Amino acid sequence: MPVSDRVPRRKVTTSHGRYYAERQALARRKKVRRNAALIQLMRKRKGAAAIRTSTIRVEKAHITKKEALAILVGTQIGAGVLGLPYAASKVGLLPALGVLFGVMLLMLATAFIVLKFTAEMGGAQMSTMASRTLGKAGGWLMYLSIFIMSFGALLAYIAGMGSVFSSLFGVSDTVGAAVFWALASFVIYRGLEASGKTELIMSYIMLALFVGVTLMLAPHAGLDKGLYLQWDGLLSITGVAIFALGCHTIIPDVYKGLGSYEETRKVLVLAFLIPTAVYAVFTAAFLLVFGKATPEIATQGLELLYGWAGRIAGNLIPFLAITTSYIGIALAQQSNSEEFIRLDRKAAWALTVIPPALVYFAGIRNFADVLAFAGDTGDMLAFIVLPLLMWLAMRLRR
Repeated sequence: MPVSDRVPRRKVTTSHGRYYAERQALARRKKVRRNAALIQLMRKRKGAAAIRTSTIRVEKAHITKKEALAILVGTQIGAGVLGLPYAASKVGLLPALGVLFGVMLLMLATAFIVLKFTAEMGGAQMSTMASRTLGKAGGWLMYLSIFIMSFGALLAYIAGMGSVFSSLFGVSDTVGAAVFWALASFVIYRGLEASGKTELIMSYIMLALFVGVTLMLAPHAGLDKGLYLQWDGLLSITGVAIFALGCHTIIPDVYKGLGSYEETRKVLVLAFLIPTAVYAVFTAAFLLVFGKATPEIATQGLELLYGWAGRIAGNLIPFLAITTSYIGIALAQQSNSEEFIRLDRKAAWALTVIPPALVYFAGIRNFADVLAFAGDTGDMLAFIVLPLLMWLAMRLRR
């Protein structure tokens, strides 16, 4: 039946009444057509699922450049920085800084690619970009890469918190990891997701703590401890650097918030330079104090310098950083599985939190090396390889 035939008609006795009734009927027909068009549009878009790696959100329709910079920097600052000094100790200070800045330039280049695609596609998310340029296989490859990254990150965080609990409470690493995993996974199961503002505040608290730790280390630094060259850890420092600098998934939201391609490009440059500079100073401080003996979770080395106070300070940072990062990444990956492969909530939760725990209790427990694995596989695929493939595919089509 035509849309117009479904609109009820009223008996009208005056010319003024007929005009009023016709206007009402026309308005109702337009409303029905709009609703029908909206339903069709929603059906067409139902199959597209956004890939998330962070719970940080752009919570306003329009944001300033300072707010955009805060969101991007807040997305990068997290538990990944804790593994950088240990990974750097395997190659020496100068090679580590060279790799860090080289990775930053590469990640900035692929961030520009993501920005270009999202601008051309009206603010599309990364999964949509991959699907439109590389087909369904591209969407699945994006999901798989994010899954690998999340798996590696959660495994590293379980291992890291096992060490933190052991240092703070005198229990074994295994017991500490089990307690942390049970509590944090219960939070994931309940879905107690922090807001974007909370995540950003926590990120800047950790950034301030990193600066404080650097100042604590400065009096004990010596150039001779960090100026050596080794090459067997090159892959490890590369992976951790990639992991620590990933913020690509939030770029579409930042672009839509700013509403300007050129302004977003300028903000992206600062968003990569600032964390890289912080990471470089933080890494240099530890290598110039501990050299090749840099701890796996770097801040735990403060106990050797400041005793009990150093132990508390050195474990407070990883406690905050790892806890917030674990909850954020696990919630994002659970959402990915619910939306992309249509799992129910319980199955998505189990797929997210149980495999990393099984691998940890099977014996893989090195915090920094697992972060390197996540960076060299999932992060590299999602933030470097796939954006480059999308750019190449678009160039070949044109």
